[in-house]
Parts: sequence; structure tokens; C-alpha cells
Amino acid sequence: MASPDYILEQIKDKKIVILGFGKEGVSTYRFIRKYFPKMPLTVADGNVNLKTDEFEDKHLKFVKGPDYIQGLNKYDLIFKTPGISFNQVNYWIETEKITSQTNLFMEAFHKQVIGVTGTKGKSTTSSLIHHILKEAGRDTILAGNIGVPFFDIIEKMTDETVVVAELSAHQLEFIKRSPDYAVLLNMFQEHLDHFNSFNNYQIAKLNITRFQDERQFLVYNGDDEHIPGLIKSYKLNRDRVIFGSQPQEGPYMCSRDNEIHFAISGHVEDEYDLTYYHNLPGRHNYYNIMAAVAVCRRMGLNHDEIMKGLGTFHGLPNRIEYVGSFNGISFYNDSISTIPEATVAAVKALRKVDTLIIGGYDRGIEYGLLVDFLHENPVPNVAFTGPAGERIMNEWKARFPLPENHILEQDFRKIVDFAFEKTQENRIVLLSPAAASYDQFKNFEERGRVFKNLIIEKSKTIE
Repeated sequence: MASPDYILEQIKDKKIVILGFGKEGVSTYRFIRKYFPKMPLTVADGNVNLKTDEFEDKHLKFVKGPDYIQGLNKYDLIFKTPGISFNQVNYWIETEKITSQTNLFMEAFHKQVIGVTGTKGKSTTSSLIHHILKEAGRDTILAGNIGVPFFDIIEKMTDETVVVAELSAHQLEFIKRSPDYAVLLNMFQEHLDHFNSFNNYQIAKLNITRFQDERQFLVYNGDDEHIPGLIKSYKLNRDRVIFGSQPQEGPYMCSRDNEIHFAISGHVEDEYDLTYYHNLPGRHNYYNIMAAVAVCRRMGLNHDEIMKGLGTFHGLPNRIEYVGSFNGISFYNDSISTIPEATVAAVKALRKVDTLIIGGYDRGIEYGLLVDFLHENPVPNVAFTGPAGERIMNEWKARFPLPENHILEQDFRKIVDFAFEKTQENRIVLLSPAAASYDQFKNFEERGRVFKNLIIEKSKTIE
């Protein structure tokens, strides 16, 4: 078992508040309580209805409600869970007191961590790296933003374990140590409600490599509009591989037709033929594959091991997920799509989209790119939903004629009815919202699940 001693030393004899009591907050509480059963702890959460009955702990105090985030400086350590924002704080918090599972885990185990971040593709890329390593017989664990708190895996680790960590901007925001192996996929506008500006969001993402030294390893997207400039402006000289559509100086991964190449300053070292590889549809997934291959090469895997892992990997739910064919219509669930760029990529990947469902919770991101794309690449039927959908529709209407068949509808049952009625046979219905789910759903997983269930329910009435 990996030793938690470093983490325990940082916690010992501290006055601690756990900020946010969802899955990670509960995990933090259980970890601390295991090693310090009588340590006084405070849990602060904005949910006044937070269920606490199961925690019969006389050394545990709960602070609930709208004032939960007040008075944090009286604590020695503030364990911030990823979803908590400091936007409503009206006083200065001593930032050196802010920590998290991610921060302490990176400080303790960074040498064993492959960290993956990006606005889009991080779940797929993390899962793909983990799968390839596992298929090659490596001791590996997938954790982080994908749903497994870091403190929950420590007892499963050995000194040989490789942890593939999916890392969100929220998790990276206050870390002080980067993983030894870092992957930076892309940067698009997202979570502006949390970070207040795209610049703050970019800085948080860049923390995945910012605290590396020159001997540690970085893989990044050379085609991204922002990443190469940030790497240069911060003078982040790393042992690196750049991936993208163009050759680079030094080591790089490059896609050409149905192949990806690993090359060094123009000399091709290895080729990976993806002609018959259909497990991750769409050209955008070539970027995820290139990033994964670059990391796995660095971990010592050979060509055959990597190709074997690619061949046995299947995509994740809610990511251009094939739901099924009903009444001659193919349905795809891309509920993970919360930004315009992801929706554009999904429509490009599937090509035969006849009905598109877009919209949801409005976080104020720009939709001009999506409107332009759909004007130039018409989809006959469009269902707009939620405040974001209404804003997209109004922007579209102000600039271009709306599709002949369109609706603005909040009820997903009626949206599915619309899709069955309007979509031509042998064509595709795609849920790819370009918006968050919080207007109606707990998260994108619930939105995707409801969508799939409604499709199956509707299909039974028309058989």
C-alpha cells in the first residue's frame, strides 16, 4: 500500500473545515476520521437540507445554509471540494490555507500520476490511457474528476501503481504541485460562472504543468488557439510531445488521413493505422488518441501494446454515445457537450444529423461560432431548450432564417416526440446541447439518462 504519511502530516493538529459535503467532501471526512478519530472537524455546506443523520460523531460540527462560507480564516486548513466557488465571498481568504484532495494527493504522489485536463475530451483520453496501460499489464488506477476521489484509492496503490487522473479546472485551481506526466488537450470558454473570466480559467488549467520541472513530461495540443502561446509566455520548458495536424520541432504526434505518426523533427519513428478503428468516431477523437499514444509511449509501451489497447477500447456514455436505431432513425446521446465547440465536433463526426437538440442552463458563453456553423452546415430540424437554447435561437433569428422545423421546448418528452416526427429515415437525432444541464437536471449524466429512457419509451409506442 502507498503510504499516506505525507498527507497525514499536513493534516495533523490542524483546525479543519471541509467546504462542500458531496461525494468528495464525504470522502475527505472518512479519510481524516480513519486516522484521527477524535479530531474536531467542521463541515460547511450551502444546502440547508443536507442529510447528516448518518454521521453520529460528537467531534463533527455542521454549518449549513447561505452563510456557510463565512469565517473561513479561523481554520488552519480549508478543504475545498471542486464544485465550491468563492465568488460570493466578501472578504479576503488566506489562500495558503486552501487545500484539497487533489492538492495533497499531487504533493504526495505526483511521481506516479498522469494528469489529463482540457475543456473537452479529458474523460475519454484519461479512460483510454488507463485502458491501454491496463491491457498491457500495468498496475493502473483511474481517478479524479471521472468520479473517484483521490483519497479513496490510496489503500489500493503500491509503489508501482500508475494513477491516471482526470483533472478539472476546479481541481487544478489551487494545486501547488503538478503531476510528473501532464496532458493538456484544449481550452475553450467554459465555467465562466465559476472563474469570472476566460483568463482565470486558462490559468487554472495551466496549473497541470506550471509546477513541473524540465525533467517532467508534458503533452499538449499544438493546434489549440491558446495553449502554445500560454506555454511560451510562461516559459514552460519541458520534456514534451506536441500533437496536432502539423509537424513540430522535436517530438510530436501528427495525424494524416487515417494514420497518426510519432516523429522527431520530421523523422517518422512510428505509425499507427486507424483506418478500421471506429470505437471513437470523429476526427476530434484523433487528438485524444494522439495524446494517449504519446503518454503510453513515454510509459514504455511498444507499438503492438498500444494498438491492442486501442482496439479493445470503447467510448464512454454521454460522449457521442449510440443509443440505438428506432423506426429507422439513429439516436446519439452527447449530453457531455456543454460548449459550442463540442457540438460542432459531434455534428462533424456523425455527418448525417437530421435533428439537433441544443440548449440548457445559460452560463453566458458565446454562441456565435455555433450559429455560424449551423447556418453553413444546415440541420433541417432543431429543438431549442432552456435559457441557453432560447438565447441561441434569438441570436440565430437575428442573423439568419431559422430552420423550417424548429421548436423552443423545455419538456424533453415533447422534444423526443418532435425528433421522431420530423427526422427522416436513415438519418440521425443528436442531443448535443452546447450548454450545461442545471436548468432541469442534476448533471449531464441525468440529462443523458432521461433522454435515452424517453427514446426507448417512445419507441415502444410505435412498434
